[in-house]
Amino acid sequence: MPAPANRRAREVMQQLGGNVQRLRRIKRLTQQELAELAGLDLSYTQRVERGQVNVTLGTLVTFADALKVSPGALLKVGKAPVIRRGRPPENVRIAKRR
Repeated sequence: MPAPANRRAREVMQQLGGNVQRLRRIKRLTQQELAELAGLDLSYTQRVERGQVNVTLGTLVTFADALKVSPGALLKVGKAPVIRRGRPPENVRIAKRR
């Protein structure tokens, strides 16, 4: 879906993406793991986290179920995380999972 022209809608998409990313990191999931849990494509999941996709209500529920939170938790207003490109160093990812 193309991004809406409405400024408020774009803000909500950014909040949703930030919350998906924050909760994914809290649960120590990679983007690939979240995509698999949600049954969605990795590139779609990445675009959602960047706030570039106007998701459907069904997709919102799919992400919430995969993250084991209520759909409302994904729409909370909060500070968006700093998005860094690339993968974290392998030793950091392994250490976090233990």
